[in-house]
Amino acid sequence: MIKRNESQNMKLVMKNVGAIMLLSTLITPSVYAAVSLDRTRVVYEGDKKSLSLNISNDNKALPYLAQSWVEDAQGNKINSPLTVLPPVQRIEPGAKSQVKIQGLAAINSLPQDRESLFYFNLREIPPVSDKPNTLQIALQTRIKMFYRPAAILKDLETWPQKITLTKVGDRFQLNNPTAFFITIVDASRTVKGDSITGFEPIMVEPQSHAIFKTSASAFGNSPVLTYINDYGARPKVQFNCSGSSCQVATITDRGE
Repeated sequence: MIKRNESQNMKLVMKNVGAIMLLSTLITPSVYAAVSLDRTRVVYEGDKKSLSLNISNDNKALPYLAQSWVEDAQGNKINSPLTVLPPVQRIEPGAKSQVKIQGLAAINSLPQDRESLFYFNLREIPPVSDKPNTLQIALQTRIKMFYRPAAILKDLETWPQKITLTKVGDRFQLNNPTAFFITIVDASRTVKGDSITGFEPIMVEPQSHAIFKTSASAFGNSPVLTYINDYGARPKVQFNCSGSSCQVATITDRGE
């Protein structure tokens, strides 16, 4: 009886293994983005009428369709005050192209004393395969896009010096009195120190504030915050603290 059960179990295991191997064979494509974008964030400056982004088809054998659109801060697809041209285009194997973000008249209704947040989306659509049992995946890139009014461009170089930290209970609050969105992606006790364990990135809106979830004690007396600039680099801002208030001491431009 024992031998018969073991035999039955072995057959069942082998049958399941065979099914898993067959399924893996059918649904294991080469998963990578064929259509790529030339940046990790978009800044649309208010003194420009349009902005062009470079895209490329990195697949050397197949043409792809590239679909582009803009979403508002809530993730709703929009066609105004910013729109994308063309919304869909074909890119030949190994070729490059561009998409244009066009500002419409309604852009003047956006706040002109601070940035506004949007999202740019780029989705690749692969050609229909003539092979049976082929799973095709359409990958999508979604990045932040900021509308930056012309009136605040003069403050672009000095805004990092204006942010402060305030201790609120056992947490640090980041105060952003500037007209710019600030994305903090890392924190440490020293410029060259290790990242604080459990730190969670945050994005702080213009003329607003946000509280870090990590305990203030983890930051030490000279907290270092890392933010992302327009070019995707990661400068580090070191603070000096006195009591419950911390001011910017140094800014180290370090791209990673």
